[in-house]
Parts: sequence; C-alpha cells; structure tokens
Amino acid sequence: MSFGLTNALAVFMDYMNRIFWPYLDKFVIVFIDDILVYSKTEEEHANHLRTVLQILRDRKLYAKLSKCEFWKSEVKFLSHVVSKQGIVVDPAKVEAVMNWQRPTSITEIRSFLGLVGYYRRFIKEFSQLALPLTKLTRKHTPFVWTSECEESFQALKHKLTTAPVLVFPEPSESFEVYCDASLKRFRVCSDVAPECYSIRLTAVKAA
Repeated sequence: MSFGLTNALAVFMDYMNRIFWPYLDKFVIVFIDDILVYSKTEEEHANHLRTVLQILRDRKLYAKLSKCEFWKSEVKFLSHVVSKQGIVVDPAKVEAVMNWQRPTSITEIRSFLGLVGYYRRFIKEFSQLALPLTKLTRKHTPFVWTSECEESFQALKHKLTTAPVLVFPEPSESFEVYCDASLKRFRVCSDVAPECYSIRLTAVKAA
C-alpha cells in the first residue's frame, strides 16, 4: 500500500479492482487487502487460487502466510459468515446487538442504527421498523423515548437475531424484488447503459 498519500486506501482499492477486474464477482471478491476466493468444487478452487496467486506474483504483491486461510468451507468476511449454505450475520455482532442497552442520547441511537443498518438486507421492512428511532435523530426534534421507540428498538434486535440465510438468486427461477424505502417507486439501473429508471411499482416479478 502506498504510504504518505491522504487517499492511500482509495488508490490501493482501485488498483486491486483493476488487476482482478476480469474475475470480480465470478470467483473473487476484494475489499482493500482482503481477498475472498470462492468456488463450487475443489478442482475449480485449485484453479481459482492458482489464478489469484499468479496475479499477485506478477504484480509483486505479497500476502503474509500467517494471515491467510486456505480450503475453508466457512469464512468470516466483512462481518459476515460465508458458507455453501449462504451468507449470515456474524454471531459476534448479533451478541453485541443483544447486549445493547436502551439508547439515552441521539449519539447512541445513531451508533445503534449504524450497526443494525449495516445488516439491513437481512431485515425485511427495515426502514419502516427503524422509523421511530430515525425520527429522533432529526434536527430540532426533542429526545423523548416513547413506547414506539422501545418497540422499534426491540423489534430490530429480534429481527437481527433471527435473520435468515441469504443466498444468491437462481436466474432460471422466478423471484420477486421488493422496494424497502419507498412504497411507490422502484429504481432500476443497467450495468450496460448509465441511465437509471424510476418505476412506480412496489414489487417486480421477473422470470
């Protein structure tokens, strides 16, 4: 990593994305200096590992062996646990949420919402559940802990501790996409074209 730059992390992240670009989201995920290689079979995994290590070798990038893990069926990555079953919340983070005491200030509410918000994809209707707490963080809003706030606080803790296992959708299967924050519009962006389209739908069923 380039030291002395104020944006060293961004520069290094951009570099890692460029050298692994042909394989990103195919069998490699990169976040700064964390590299996750995933495969369906052991044979595929051997080839994928060889490809990744060769890229690092060609660019003269080195990994510390004591910080590497190979041939794992389950790994922790960015506060998630990834396995062949899918993606789940890190149990350590779940325990932290369960032990979280009732917030007594706006700062504590923001900290709590920041933690559970990181896992919002695991919580259905997260925006609606968190609304009473979100309102308390607005400017010129007095801090009054109401029964609605308590229900929201406990509901978010319960939802996170009973979060489902997330799996990647099968393109050949039918599935539904729900818009969480808005009840009237759904935003669709194309990887090919830069335009984004706002659609007046609450759910989209696709084949």
